[in-house]
Amino acid sequence: MLVMCAICVLGACMIYTTMHMDEGKKIYAVDASTMREIQSRLRAWGYYDGAVNGVMDNATIEAIKYFQRVNGLTVSGRLDSATAEAIGVYIGTQSSNDLYLLAKCIHAEARGESYIGKVAVGAVILNRVESPEFPNTVYGVIYQPWAFTAVQDGQINLEPDNEAYNAASDALNGWDPTYGALFYYNPAVATSSWIFNRKVVTQIGKHVFAI
Repeated sequence: MLVMCAICVLGACMIYTTMHMDEGKKIYAVDASTMREIQSRLRAWGYYDGAVNGVMDNATIEAIKYFQRVNGLTVSGRLDSATAEAIGVYIGTQSSNDLYLLAKCIHAEARGESYIGKVAVGAVILNRVESPEFPNTVYGVIYQPWAFTAVQDGQINLEPDNEAYNAASDALNGWDPTYGALFYYNPAVATSSWIFNRKVVTQIGKHVFAI
């Protein structure tokens, strides 16, 4: 039996919703403002003792699992529709398709990479959205001419798998394993010489990440 009632909040902020289902429940990725509200509530109720930082980090995931376990919900650590309702966070259906598109690009660009490598590709796309050097939307960044090989060769049209969705969700929730990188490339196959002049931040799997 659920011990919390649902309250509609934060109607003014942008929310990202997925396009896939998990055990019959829609999984949500929320923006930082909404995540802070979730963390604040879980903290007030004794499920969470971490920072209210708007990031879905490991401590927050464990708190959500704790909340789900106590309230008879599916214990996944993900913010599915039942969990969002139980916490009392309203997530509207007017949201953009950013998560779906981000998952498609991750799947197309990083299918052979580790999970953290997939999150890293998503983080680069979101870093570009925030940079004045690039378009200010996920769609604009991904479909900027010649920006991504997967768009040029049509792999962007492949349907993403569940891991790509989860990686996109983690990237949207603030995980950036690239430390702010705006570019990534595979040095074994890269053909544009200018990319080698970018400052390298880190390497994850076959991809080098740079600013």
